[in-house]
Amino acid sequence: MLDKSRFFFLGAALFSGVSTALYPIVVLKTRQQVSPTHVSCANISLAIARLEGLKGFYKGFGTSLLGTIPARALYMTALEITKSSVGQATVRLGLSDTTSMAVSNGAAGLASAVAAQVVWTPIDVVSQRLMVQGDLSLNKYANGFDAFRKILYSDGPRGFYRGFGLSILTYAPSNAVWWASYSLSQKKIWSRFKGPHGHKEDARGSVAVQALSAATASGCSALITMPVDTIKTRLQVLDAEENGRRRAMTVMQTVKSLMREGGGFGACYRGLGPRWVSMSMSATTMITTYEFLKRLSTKKQR
Repeated sequence: MLDKSRFFFLGAALFSGVSTALYPIVVLKTRQQVSPTHVSCANISLAIARLEGLKGFYKGFGTSLLGTIPARALYMTALEITKSSVGQATVRLGLSDTTSMAVSNGAAGLASAVAAQVVWTPIDVVSQRLMVQGDLSLNKYANGFDAFRKILYSDGPRGFYRGFGLSILTYAPSNAVWWASYSLSQKKIWSRFKGPHGHKEDARGSVAVQALSAATASGCSALITMPVDTIKTRLQVLDAEENGRRRAMTVMQTVKSLMREGGGFGACYRGLGPRWVSMSMSATTMITTYEFLKRLSTKKQR
């Protein structure tokens, strides 16, 4: 039913716009996560504005945007193919509509997250290092290409996949739960208002329900995956020093370093505020854009 070329072209443009709007929140979240002490978002924002100006909120944005198009293409392809395939399989198994919807959306979320991380992990490694420049005494990079060259020289190709396993552990379950929760929340909300199948579908009502369902699905996901995301971010950005030489930290070294900085397990939740806001806003805009995009890309019936 979809015009795929239109779907991917419009999708790249719309999601790039969403990424542009939400990027400063991601910068704040990343700086909070790698900070050796707890610093509020307000203080970080003021420091960036005073010392670095508006450009400070968009460090690494070019690199991130460059990865958005292939990552989103992989994400949406895996999402639609898996949702369709698993949905057909659940119908053949005789599962109820509600169970079928939850299973197919959960499987689609899992598959799309794994597919997208093949591109997103290297992009994260480079962009996050650019984000924290000026905040930490790290190697200085002139731009994304300079960061790419230096990481390749010091760590080899493996350096771009630091934290890949943790990225999968963060985003795959989170995505699976998010899509399953989203489909169930949407069905539950519609059932209270007689649903789009009970009455003629209202476009504004659909957008409101989609946005509310997306926000509902984001909260728990942020709480559950925050510790793994913090460890992943520090693993990708920070180095250990041994005999005067820098080298990649292990997961255990990253966890021990985090615990030593104080706050105990609570240190794993640094940056929760910006991440919660970012996930909720991103999910709400993403799903409403995604549904709008599907309507725009639907082939006209002859």
